[in-house]
Amino acid sequence: MKKVWFVTGASKGLGLSLVKRLLKEGHRVAATSRDVATLIKKVGPKAENFLPLSMDLSNEDNVAEAVSQTVGHLGTIDVLVNNAGFGQGGAVEEVSNDLARKNFEVNVFGLLNVTRSVLPVMRKQKSGHIFNIASIGGFTGAFSGFGVYCGTKFAVAGITEGLHADLTPLGIKVTLIYPGYFRTDFLASDSFSNPDRRIEDYQAAHQLLAKHESEIGGNQPGDPEKAAEVFIKVASHSHAPLHLFLGSDSYEMAEHKIQLLKEELEQNKVHSYFTNF
Repeated sequence: MKKVWFVTGASKGLGLSLVKRLLKEGHRVAATSRDVATLIKKVGPKAENFLPLSMDLSNEDNVAEAVSQTVGHLGTIDVLVNNAGFGQGGAVEEVSNDLARKNFEVNVFGLLNVTRSVLPVMRKQKSGHIFNIASIGGFTGAFSGFGVYCGTKFAVAGITEGLHADLTPLGIKVTLIYPGYFRTDFLASDSFSNPDRRIEDYQAAHQLLAKHESEIGGNQPGDPEKAAEVFIKVASHSHAPLHLFLGSDSYEMAEHKIQLLKEELEQNKVHSYFTNF
């Protein structure tokens, strides 16, 4: 069954791969970007089955207008993919409040703005599917130099689990995606922000950030085309998963975190139970 998809952050990365695959398979798509000219250049102009939109995630009125245009042009929204976001590097102490707030403004509050605007459409039709793109950094924060970014993605994870509890009784599916490293331009300068000061004590953080720039970028193991295929398959399932880890690296890091949690849970069980009356 062909659906109407609303995809944010669609001019590059996973979002772009997904939009192209959706159109190729005959779905109808509204795609948003800060840079709609680039989106049109990479995908194509407005058409019967495609609506490229310039959208400012932080502006609720602008988001509401984009959703309204989508419903007007494509009739409804069956699937929402909250994909837009950017990375913030730096040890936690190195990242100013201004930079941290900007990261949360897009990655968290932008996602909330879009979701609140789309949900009335889905509630009215008593169906729909929301994909929220977190990161493996939203399940394990063990990445020195990425604490604030991981904080935004942990927030996305918590919000998504809450949404799942809210929306399951209404017939709306919710899936939380934890991608590992995919071969996209996420680590490029326009998708990644560096800290506004450097504290020399944080050598581990600086080394990991440098490694991302010099070694990891361009060599990520994940294939965004295969990720797009998974999105479409999952959207067709009658019982979609709440948690979905994409990439063998994501799976393995999640498995390690789960094992660590199990061990610490048992090791400290006596303290957990001690605090009861």
